Amino acid sequence: MPELEPSTDERHVLGQFIPLHYHYNMLTDQARMAGFKEALEHVVPQGGKVLELGGGTGVLSFFAAQNAAKVWCVERNHELVEAARRILALNAGGDRIEVVEGDAFEYLPPEPVDVVICEMLHVGLLREKQVEVIASFKARYQEKFGSKLPAFVPEASIQGLQPVQQTFETYGFYAPVPFFQQPGAVHEATHELAEPTLFQTVDYGKDLPSQCAFDGAFAVTKAGTLNAVRFITKNVLAILVQEQRTVDWFSQYLVLPLDEPVAVNAGDKLTASFAYRPGAQIEELASSLRVERASG
Repeated sequence: MPELEPSTDERHVLGQFIPLHYHYNMLTDQARMAGFKEALEHVVPQGGKVLELGGGTGVLSFFAAQNAAKVWCVERNHELVEAARRILALNAGGDRIEVVEGDAFEYLPPEPVDVVICEMLHVGLLREKQVEVIASFKARYQEKFGSKLPAFVPEASIQGLQPVQQTFETYGFYAPVPFFQQPGAVHEATHELAEPTLFQTVDYGKDLPSQCAFDGAFAVTKAGTLNAVRFITKNVLAILVQEQRTVDWFSQYLVLPLDEPVAVNAGDKLTASFAYRPGAQIEELASSLRVERASG
């Protein structure tokens, strides 16, 4: 499979340069922090070597350093590089972390590593460069160090779509626009018309897709007006074989309005299709999204 290259005009979009003050929200996201902490406790071997691509404030490198002898934390944003060096110096194990100012599309560690952390994740694998960065890293790493790859955290992303009836009116103003939802919360304005349908599983240790796409059918289980599709991404941070479970973290849900609402009843069959590049903007998914009644 050819290496996935980022387009030049997308190197500077959100996901590449998130300002420092936005990182507070990630640091206080309990589901994110607890999930990565637990996953890295299990995945990073005692005395191991770890590389983090896109390290931000360095918190995931800090989790890894509780077991690792050495961590390389690569970050392109100079403001975050300076912040990560300052913050890590205040924390136990910070001396085992080398913060490298560099491009994740180009950097390779000076020696083989046991684990690679890359959290450039967005619902639908949109906007951020998770797939592209890992694809580039794997090709360059194998050329330098041989065919054996390190473990990846996350290990995989599982993607689904769900038909919903969504209230887009607020204070009498009707505004059908894309928006995000907190996973696991109660969303009273969202009525689920069917269970989520799986459309893609991305295993970061295997060949990575050049497209995120779906062209299939699903059955409606509740009557209503289908006027939006909700996209759900579950990230498998680690597979704990002995405990027969996984450590998971959900990205925020994405709700996309449909141009033409469809009245549906339980048992109706619908078809859906879309296709977009990993890392693409939401507009690329929205413009390709089609939902119709199944013929017959």
